[in-house]
Amino acid sequence: MTYAIGDIHGCLSPLKRLIKAIDLKADDTLVFIGDYVDRGPNPRGVIDFLISLSVNHDCHFIRGNHEQMFLDYLRGAEGSTIWAYNGMETTIRSYGSIRSVPEYHIEFLNETVLHYEENNFIFVHAGVRPGISLKKQNSKDLLWIREPFLETPNPIRNRTVVFGHTPLISGPLIQEGKIGIDTGCVYGGYLTAYRVDDNFYLSERL
Repeated sequence: MTYAIGDIHGCLSPLKRLIKAIDLKADDTLVFIGDYVDRGPNPRGVIDFLISLSVNHDCHFIRGNHEQMFLDYLRGAEGSTIWAYNGMETTIRSYGSIRSVPEYHIEFLNETVLHYEENNFIFVHAGVRPGISLKKQNSKDLLWIREPFLETPNPIRNRTVVFGHTPLISGPLIQEGKIGIDTGCVYGGYLTAYRVDDNFYLSERL
């Protein structure tokens, strides 16, 4: 079975409960849709847990816009101060200081991917630019896009896009060619896992 898990945002406790509820089997696959850090109480703990989980399970880690901001800040990239307005403080607090981010966490962030494909499913963080093949997508769109993607049915023909990024407090968004699974855990909603094999959902609150 393949499970996609929505935006975690530092919410370690519901993540642990959700993984326990899934009751992983040896041949199961986990696809994490991005935004592991910022806003929630324990970003460092989330990354440690994900790294440990990947030791014994098939895990795929999508990069979210918050991981990109984190990396840009660590690299001193131009415009990286935008992170200060997007939940940076809880992430730095969880490490004690920006200088205390361990190298293996930086390696984890660097190894995250912009998309993952399985059968007819495309897993990305934010969505895709409608009408453009996956190979020609702009990385900024995969990390940040909203309205053009959300307002377009079947954004990539004959594929289903599983995404996060846009909080959906009322529950997962199921539309033609797309499934949204960021159910706003850090905002008082749920952390959701979507089992793609049979359209089954599991959720845990903060």
